[in-house]
Amino acid sequence: MNINTHKRIGELVDENYAYASVLYYFGIKFYDYDEKTLEQACQERSLNVDHVIRNLEAVYEQDENQPTALSSLPVDIIIAYLKHTHFLFIKERLPYLSKLIHHLPKHQHQLIVEDLQFVFPLFVEDLIHHIYEEEDEFFSYVLALQKAAQQGQSSSYLYFGMEKYSIQEFAMHHDMDDDEMEGIRQITNDYSTEGIESLHLRVIYAELQKFERELCVHASVENEILFPKALMLEKQVQKTMRAKVRLN
Repeated sequence: MNINTHKRIGELVDENYAYASVLYYFGIKFYDYDEKTLEQACQERSLNVDHVIRNLEAVYEQDENQPTALSSLPVDIIIAYLKHTHFLFIKERLPYLSKLIHHLPKHQHQLIVEDLQFVFPLFVEDLIHHIYEEEDEFFSYVLALQKAAQQGQSSSYLYFGMEKYSIQEFAMHHDMDDDEMEGIRQITNDYSTEGIESLHLRVIYAELQKFERELCVHASVENEILFPKALMLEKQVQKTMRAKVRLN
């Protein structure tokens, strides 16, 4: 797609809401530069306009589908992938959404804006807590299981971990946490932009919907790939432990 450098930023973002995040990472906040052309904004930010255009065009190549190749990989690689996704959520996606929502003007759709500005920070806090808890407890437990299965012996950490945790309990708890964005969907009427005049708010709806899809892909990797592999590891290690107890 050919991007016209003489188009206003507001026009470009209205054509494709995903452009807003690309421009944001170049320091061009669309709501501050909406009346400037792309060329003018790049000049003000001392940016190479061709480089910015290449990044804008790349949004059409992004793939949000589940990386199916993960199913053939060991759990430590899957966990590394999931941790990287967590990092992107915490360092990029959530700060970007938070900034967008924080800077929402209240002269349009005031009730929606106020609800989002109240609820979204709570959602972020809960999600980050969930992420760190998952990494500290579940991921650490699974990696210990993998190490024990590979070496044929278990540590005291794993012994007490198996007393405290089980993969099935993690999976049940995870299922209960899966619909984290239900409250936001209610506020936004399932991200429907019908009757929403504000470009700023329409961009937020699109980004929230995209983030929910990313969360769903992330959850499916955990539920459909990591949990079954972890359960097999747990059973394998339990079997080895029981065999050693009988020998003693």
